[in-house]
Amino acid sequence: MMKDLYSRLTIACAILLSVLLTGLGIVLGQFFPLFARDITLDLQRQYWVYLIVTLIIAFILSLFIAMRMMMQYARPVDEVTKVAVQIAQGDYHARTKTDEPEYDNELAISINKIASNLQEMSTLRMMEKERLKTLIESMGSGLLMFGREGSVNLVNGVFEKTFGFSKEEPIGKTFKTIGLPIEIEDLIEDVFMTEQVREKQVRIDSGGFYSYMGVYGAPVIGHHGNWLGIVVVMHDITKLVRLEEVRKDFVANVSHELRTPITSIKGFTETLLDGAMNEPVIMKEFLEIIQKESNRLHLLIDDLLELSAMERENFSLQFGHVELLELMNDALKIVSGSLERKKMAINLDIADEIAIEGDASRLIQVMVNLLSNAINYSKEQTKITVSVKKIAQNVIIEVQDEGIGIEQVELARLFERFYRVDRARSRDSGGTGLGLAIVKHLVEAHSGTVEVESTIGVGTLIRICLPLRQGN
Repeated sequence: MMKDLYSRLTIACAILLSVLLTGLGIVLGQFFPLFARDITLDLQRQYWVYLIVTLIIAFILSLFIAMRMMMQYARPVDEVTKVAVQIAQGDYHARTKTDEPEYDNELAISINKIASNLQEMSTLRMMEKERLKTLIESMGSGLLMFGREGSVNLVNGVFEKTFGFSKEEPIGKTFKTIGLPIEIEDLIEDVFMTEQVREKQVRIDSGGFYSYMGVYGAPVIGHHGNWLGIVVVMHDITKLVRLEEVRKDFVANVSHELRTPITSIKGFTETLLDGAMNEPVIMKEFLEIIQKESNRLHLLIDDLLELSAMERENFSLQFGHVELLELMNDALKIVSGSLERKKMAINLDIADEIAIEGDASRLIQVMVNLLSNAINYSKEQTKITVSVKKIAQNVIIEVQDEGIGIEQVELARLFERFYRVDRARSRDSGGTGLGLAIVKHLVEAHSGTVEVESTIGVGTLIRICLPLRQGN
């Protein structure tokens, strides 16, 4: 401040001196003719020279002062103005000089501070914009945003992928021209008309494959209560809907499977109590049926408990060294009675030295279930082929029967709970419909895979791939 005050006083004094000298020259020039008659010609010439020199000095001094003022005040103002224009045009990196004395003033410092604040605000805004863009693109739901005029101004990648749009294709279009399913269009129109939150579950047909979406639409309100448009979020709930369908099917199937033996037991028991127990032959026949249905009910409950235990997080296997030839022989002993009743043969193709790391009891359970299915769905006097091969670090187990076969459309559902290809045959054989579901869980628990190939009238091949060592 003292430096600025000193500069201003210096300039003021210089200007005052220049004005005084100029004024003195003008006064002398005006009054000289009044007494010039008494002065010699040489003195007059000297006077005029002095006057001219004085005026020239005053002019030069005024010119110097003007240049100094321009250097100290006008040029810095021009430079600061240029910087201010750059900042106004969006160049927040522009700065005024402050390392030279004439630029070291409050205006330049203030302009630099404004530019610095605007740069920080711009950087923060870009970061927030990038963060919002990343959030919108990474969310698992499709997002569609409309402006006040009803045209699309924002979509994310999930929406484009779900409905097959190319990038930026929907931008600027109205919801009626995008090509959305009619249910979603109705919801969007309803939100526009009522300015209220709406939610709907929509089924979408994608070339014969149905998917389900939960659609949520809501108005977008600004800070001052201004209505800015609407936002629509579409979440794929296909898995949830199918899980709900599986749950309903499971409850219905369990109820049906339990009701059948219970109805039989109840009916025959009532018949016995009504007097049939007095006839030994009928009583024995009814008791045998009751025992059969009781065994079936017991087997069903055991399988349900078994499957439920496998699906728990704390389910674990007891891994150990398993000789597959010994395991196959143990499984064949268990199903030997069923084989003899249907006069069927087993062709076992396996090398003696094949061994894996696994749970022997669970693997026997897998093979018994597969062999039982092969026996139940095969004709009498047919053959079942079991082959075991070692390929790289895996073991391939194949069970091939000569049964009725399975339709291709049914293969995808073969490992569902209670799913039966032939319900009557399975029920007559005492099956619960849970065998292959248990097989799938146990094979996957061994880090393996299971596949099915089948031809109607020829037979079915079930292929299991298990690793030789767990953790490979």
